[in-house]
Amino acid sequence: MSDFVEQCRLEWRRLGVPDPLAEEMAADLAADLGDAEADGVSAEELLGSSASDPRSFAASWAAERGIVPAPPSRGSARRRPFVLAAFTAVAALTLIVAALLLLTGEPTVSLVASGAARPGLPSPPPGFVVPPGAHRQVVLHANTSAPIEWLLLFLAAVALAFAAWLWVGRSRRQPPHAAA
Repeated sequence: MSDFVEQCRLEWRRLGVPDPLAEEMAADLAADLGDAEADGVSAEELLGSSASDPRSFAASWAAERGIVPAPPSRGSARRRPFVLAAFTAVAALTLIVAALLLLTGEPTVSLVASGAARPGLPSPPPGFVVPPGAHRQVVLHANTSAPIEWLLLFLAAVALAFAAWLWVGRSRRQPPHAAA
């Protein structure tokens, strides 16, 4: 049994091709390679570029027979890492911006109320100078965007966790690359 057929058999087992079908396909492949060799045709001539990549050959043959799902096209396979990287970058940037906004407490809203000095009104904050006269001012500072920033921080953290999960899943689905 040639090494090429054995590597195809291992790939079919990894892909979950039922043993009877894998054995049938291996027997067909071995017979075709044997016939080609008897006719003086090399495996490279018979299989073309697939002769150097038995895993890819086995996967595409199993997909053509409808035994396993077809692998994604090269165009979408190239585009997917870019989109995933962009999604990860946007999620990380959003997380950083939300965290910085929460740490700095910006933007803040100031509320200034002025009125006549009456008994029972709250006193001004420490360090606040009340000008002489009949009016007093009360100044309140509040970070009104804090709830939105917390929500943004939470959503960015969830998006970053989702991106990490996608990266891990993507690395598990890809077969290891053969050394050239």
